[in-house]
Amino acid sequence: MKRRALVVFVFSLAAAPILPLSLRADDPLAADVYKSATCGCCGGWEAHLRAAGFTVRSHIVDDVSAMREKLGMPRNYASCHTARIGKYLIEGHVPASDVRRLLDEQPDAIGLAAPGMPSGSPGMEFGAPQNYDVLLVTRNGEARVFQHHSVH
Repeated sequence: MKRRALVVFVFSLAAAPILPLSLRADDPLAADVYKSATCGCCGGWEAHLRAAGFTVRSHIVDDVSAMREKLGMPRNYASCHTARIGKYLIEGHVPASDVRRLLDEQPDAIGLAAPGMPSGSPGMEFGAPQNYDVLLVTRNGEARVFQHHSVH
C-alpha cells in the first residue's frame, strides 16, 4: 500500500503546474513596475532590482501620474516610475537595500519615495552623483527620512 501511495504522489507532482518560486503571486520580492515606454532610466532601476534578487514585471502605461494616483502614492513624491512590492509602493530610484529594509521592518506606511530623479541613485548612474534622501511616506501622506544616501 505504501508503494502505491508513493507512485500516486509522484505522478500528482508531475501533473501539477510547477512555477519557479520567483513567479509566484505571493513572492515577497516581486516588483510590479509602472513606467512610460520612453523612459530609459526606469530600465536601469529594474536591472538594479533584478541584480538584488527581485523579480520584476514591467507594465508600460500611458500616464504614469494617473497610475501613481490610482495606486495611492501622493503626487508630491513623484518620480518617473512607481512600483508595487508586496503591500508597499516604491516611487522612483529607491535602492534595493532600502526596499529590503522596508520589507523587513514592515512599518505602517504607503511605502518609500526618492522624489525627482537623483543623480547617482540606481538607474541614474550618469552625471555627477548627488546626496539624496529616501523618504518613508506615511498613511496620512506625510514623510520622514528613511535613509540618507551621500556621495562618498
